[in-house]
Amino acid sequence: MPRRIILHPGFHKTGTSSLQATLRANRTALKPHIALRLRWHMKDLLHATRGYSTWRDPLSLLKAEHRFETLIDGLPQMLGRTLILSAEELAGHLPGRGDLADYSAAPELLEIFIRSLRQRFPQAEIIVYLSTRAPADWIASAYWEHVKASSMTLNLADFTARYAPAADLNAMVQEITHRLPCPVHHTRLEDCRDLPLGPATPLLGLCELPQDLLKQLTLPPPANQRLPADLLQALLDANRRHADDPQARRRAKTALLTQAGTA
Repeated sequence: MPRRIILHPGFHKTGTSSLQATLRANRTALKPHIALRLRWHMKDLLHATRGYSTWRDPLSLLKAEHRFETLIDGLPQMLGRTLILSAEELAGHLPGRGDLADYSAAPELLEIFIRSLRQRFPQAEIIVYLSTRAPADWIASAYWEHVKASSMTLNLADFTARYAPAADLNAMVQEITHRLPCPVHHTRLEDCRDLPLGPATPLLGLCELPQDLLKQLTLPPPANQRLPADLLQALLDANRRHADDPQARRRAKTALLTQAGTA
């Protein structure tokens, strides 16, 4: 069984993609000490967590619980290593679309995940690690992510007015800490982006790795950075121009991204 389990469920737009890219880039060096399960290892589970954050019904929560248990039941022997489970959608969808106003599904999802881990690995140390970000920077990043990936037509000011409570990630950290029967650690993106391994540095610090190994690890380029402002504005214009025609909107946005070399 693992010696330690670190559950990293986000939050979105807090350097999570760069953190996961660092773990993946160094997976060979880390393998003797760490077992990784990242978001591409848990597609079925994340479909269920997104569903629960949207619908908030008992059946969706049971589905998320079952798929989490299926994931951990399929893990190999870890023989005293640290298990890291990292995927921002373990906390549900990114808030800011329609009625999905916040991360209030996250404490409920994490409660069932911690319960399942304790039943499966009763001797392991279990830690939750949360990455956060200053509210104004987070809400701007969330807004432009929705512009890029969805049919968002609101302007930033209206989006901020509507979804401002979701940006208070510290309040959500406090609620999660209160609800969970295990240690909860958190670090703001602003405090770790310039560390030797970027946003992955605080998480790897919880793994008690040998110092000589840490010095061997490499930092890949930042992942999922915000697109240029003129391209984001063009994507917003396409959302508004084709608000009633999803196929035309998709074609227009794909063309813009392809022309910019980011598709």
